[in-house]
Amino acid sequence: MGKSFRESLNGQLQDPEFKKEWDALEPEFQVIRAMIDARRQKQLTQKELAEITGIAQADISRMENGNANPSLQTLKRLAAGLGMALKVEFVPVPTKSR
Repeated sequence: MGKSFRESLNGQLQDPEFKKEWDALEPEFQVIRAMIDARRQKQLTQKELAEITGIAQADISRMENGNANPSLQTLKRLAAGLGMALKVEFVPVPTKSR
């Protein structure tokens, strides 16, 4: 039987170039996780969230699958539909010690 996704990913993360690209996508992964977690916590389907927000269910699906780049306005609408507020932060990047 083949490797699990996690085992395969861990192997790929040993490649510095792959890891750099993976790390660059972390903010997108965080947004996707937050959207899905919030929707599930409210026990809403994508269709129900679409009805609340006026955002097409297909667009919500694309966002949750990482196939869309929503604007801040769209993220604010999603947050409001979930009874939440959107918080965006700029945080310092850790410096590498030499």
